[in-house]
Amino acid sequence: MRWNREQYLDLMTYGHAPRPMFTELFGPLVGLDAEWRVQGASEAEINMSAFDWDYVPYVFCGGYTNLQGPPPVLIEDNAERRVERDCLGREMLLLKKTATIPLPMNFPVQTMDDWLRVKPFFTFNPERIKWDEVEAARKAQAEGSLVCAYIPGAFDIPRELMGEEIACLAYYEQPELMADILATLTDTCMRVLEPISARLHIDQLMVHEDFAGKSGPLVGPVQVRECFRPYYRKVWDMLASRGARIFEQDTDGNINPVIPALLDAGLTSIYPMEPAAGMDIVALRQTYGRRLAMRGGIDKHVIRQDRAAIRRELEYKLVPALHTGCVFGLDHRIPNGTPIENYRYYVALGREMLGLPPLDPAKTGWARMAM
Repeated sequence: MRWNREQYLDLMTYGHAPRPMFTELFGPLVGLDAEWRVQGASEAEINMSAFDWDYVPYVFCGGYTNLQGPPPVLIEDNAERRVERDCLGREMLLLKKTATIPLPMNFPVQTMDDWLRVKPFFTFNPERIKWDEVEAARKAQAEGSLVCAYIPGAFDIPRELMGEEIACLAYYEQPELMADILATLTDTCMRVLEPISARLHIDQLMVHEDFAGKSGPLVGPVQVRECFRPYYRKVWDMLASRGARIFEQDTDGNINPVIPALLDAGLTSIYPMEPAAGMDIVALRQTYGRRLAMRGGIDKHVIRQDRAAIRRELEYKLVPALHTGCVFGLDHRIPNGTPIENYRYYVALGREMLGLPPLDPAKTGWARMAM
């Protein structure tokens, strides 16, 4: 089912949503499509359109707040791997058979002098605002699309510049460096989004962090309060005063220790809520109530097991208390080794438990982009 922006905004802010939302957040991992073809899956199943997943169309607001520089230079490209050098000087490696996102092999920043050399790639310039895209977003919004703005992560950018170890140490050993990075991001985001939001109603602010693993977050509540919060709040409070209703963070891992600090920093929603890392959407709702909306939360690894395990997972998660303020879906990409029959069962059972009609071959939902 295609939702319009008002329905989705109501769902995620505890208003009067038409019904629970059941979706697929990311789609299959690399290689699962080949497994499913051998098992007899249709191309419509592989591209997800056969499952008539719920979705809301969204459109980018037209303001570019992240790294901005010359295009990467190709170093190597073969059947196994692709290596490019980006504008920061990083060599970015993509292992084609196992991944869709390239990872840096080296990092350009260790000191303040290093940062000052790459800082121009993050500072404001008028070209960051594409007014034709702003106008296109305004028209799409009038037709029911959700307008989204994006800001760079308060930890994600230092990690991309320095690597995780040096970034974590920099909070203690180079606080001036971290402060200047975040001040630069704040200034750029405000100078991009303030004029856009004066002409376009931004519905949702999004930030990517990915700053946690199974054992917990890489930063604690103190760093969130002292470093994330001033940046997040500056941008969010301005957009919220102009009608924005959702501030969502994308992060894997166990972030339980920092959720109170993140909520205080302005977040209203977090995804994909990874059960294998201890994120339990039922317990979180009991703890935070309507302060926190969520997307995901269904254990992707359970879908590889058997029907009894799938039923136990859905009976525990698809409860009335989560029918608002939550988008039900797997907590990340569908893992390799998931039988298509298991996935079909998961979809059918979830729809049944949520009171949705059985799949109708005549109705299709969103389709993922080809890998």
